[in-house]
Amino acid sequence: MKVFVIGIAGGVGRRLAKALIAQGHQANGPVRRPEQIAALARDGVPSFQGDFLAMSTEELAQAMAGSDAIVFSAGAGGKGGMAATTAIDGAGPGKLAWAAGQAGIKRFVLVSVFPEAWRERHMNESFEHYMAQKKRAEIDLVNSDLDWVILRPSALTNEPGTGLVDLGLAQIHNEIARDDVAATIVELLETPKIGRIILEVTGGSTAIRVAVDALARSAAKG
Repeated sequence: MKVFVIGIAGGVGRRLAKALIAQGHQANGPVRRPEQIAALARDGVPSFQGDFLAMSTEELAQAMAGSDAIVFSAGAGGKGGMAATTAIDGAGPGKLAWAAGQAGIKRFVLVSVFPEAWRERHMNESFEHYMAQKKRAEIDLVNSDLDWVILRPSALTNEPGTGLVDLGLAQIHNEIARDDVAATIVELLETPKIGRIILEVTGGSTAIRVAVDALARSAAKG
């Protein structure tokens, strides 16, 4: 399987690409700076210089041609103000979905966010804008004709992965290692029976493969 990763130099994207390659798959994606290409190459991850925001949908479709799936794990991360959040977190997935359609690619995994993330902290206007843009991106993908999966991880950590999660239609917002989010995406990509579904994932007590298999069985019954 060949996977085109937007955000391949990021915390989840880099881990995802490494995990895919370790499983015998291929991964590739654009990065904005040459030094990111070199850093990824040291981990055995190929990439190319490009800015998906600046690329046209036709250019993106050409770049992703031949891929079996798209994963969007990019995010502004608070850099560049609200305009960057709107462009990357809000409009970005829809742009990629359109390009995927042009390239004939159906499978699309969007890394999103829990709707109730940190609501008890009474976050500032910038965070509220981020949440609204994430919702916009989900709506754009749901309204597409792609075989999409929206994965909402809880608060991300850089702790080593445990291989254990709670995965389903609704979960309690807690924490999850980026390693485990990446591993969950790999399993979802390898399980084509699971599609057109919004899932939430957090650290838990069920092996990732077992959790995904349970969802696949449920989808088959439906």
